[in-house]
Amino acid sequence: MNNLKIKKIELTLFEIVLSNILEDRGGIGIKYLPGYKGKHIRFGIKIFDNLGNVGEYIPPRGRAKVIMSAAEALSYYILDQNPFFRDNIYRQLRGLTKHIGEVGIGAIDIAIYDLICKHLNISISDFLGGKTKKIRAYASTMSGDREKSGLSSPEAYADFAEHCYELGYRAFKMHGWTNGDIKEESNMIKAVAKRVGGRMKIMYDAACHLKTLTDALEVGKVCDEYDLYWYEDPYKDGGVSINGNKVLSEKLSTPILVGEHMRNFETSTDMLVNGASFFSRADPDYDGGITGSLKLAIASEGLGADCEVHSCGPAMRHLISALRNSNFYEVNLLHPNCKNAWSLPIYLDGYSDEIDCIDNNGNVTVSDRPGLGVLYDWDYIKKHTLHKVVID
Repeated sequence: MNNLKIKKIELTLFEIVLSNILEDRGGIGIKYLPGYKGKHIRFGIKIFDNLGNVGEYIPPRGRAKVIMSAAEALSYYILDQNPFFRDNIYRQLRGLTKHIGEVGIGAIDIAIYDLICKHLNISISDFLGGKTKKIRAYASTMSGDREKSGLSSPEAYADFAEHCYELGYRAFKMHGWTNGDIKEESNMIKAVAKRVGGRMKIMYDAACHLKTLTDALEVGKVCDEYDLYWYEDPYKDGGVSINGNKVLSEKLSTPILVGEHMRNFETSTDMLVNGASFFSRADPDYDGGITGSLKLAIASEGLGADCEVHSCGPAMRHLISALRNSNFYEVNLLHPNCKNAWSLPIYLDGYSDEIDCIDNNGNVTVSDRPGLGVLYDWDYIKKHTLHKVVID
């Protein structure tokens, strides 16, 4: 362990092709568009040590240009460091990002975990002490659209919830429309609850689209009426106002979940301490990798609170397997008429986050193979590479 040193980092920007999904020009947002077939940008990172081990990670979601550039800037500082001293690396990288945000840390940290666990020949789950290899999953929708065949009405959401129930899911989360119309959002919640309430746990993610605190309170009362499991990122405070979300928490009985828009565990912990959120929210891609996410989960456990992990991917599965205080794995972003944009065509071993990735009991499996336990198709990535950076 003491002789291990990071000697080289490779970052590769590449294209994939997805059908019926349009990615905006900045590579940040997606929407359902039937008949469209277009290119989407992703990136991957490899970290090489002096003994021949290679840590690999490909973040499943978009925003690749932003994340890769941030990871590139930070990668110079991990050369010749011992990957086992990952907390020291995490702390150093956080110090370097104090003016620019921490989004570049996650991919580096996850690839480091993959490297050291391959060196030890154990899975990340086992390295973390994870006992659970089956995790309850919930179906999480794309945002609403205006397409006739899409999530264009409350009834369409209810139909999709019914379909997910038939597949084996026992929990369902709605992302509504981005214009934040309180009547439209409320009618969607009511339609889904009337259709599957009592059979499925129901969550609603406003994604900070509701315009005011008053709007959020009005929709929250509908969540209360239909006994939702949680109410997520309610309004345009950006998901960061301790006072605003504390007011909602005090006025509503539905548990509030905020924290997806905060990129460090201290601020998320402050949300819990001040009564602004019932849950914390961890995301290995954005919250400092597995190292930063574990810190938040442990801090939450110390406060007696649950930590829900955001989004899907192999790193999220390994993290959840090691947490006592996490309830569900999020299979997002799902739609009745297109594949999951976060389930990429770059796995050689059958790994999937498509809608049918669950077993008959609504669970996903955590790999017991070394590292992340997935086999990436680097030949495919090489054929579709747009840009590559080598740091040594």
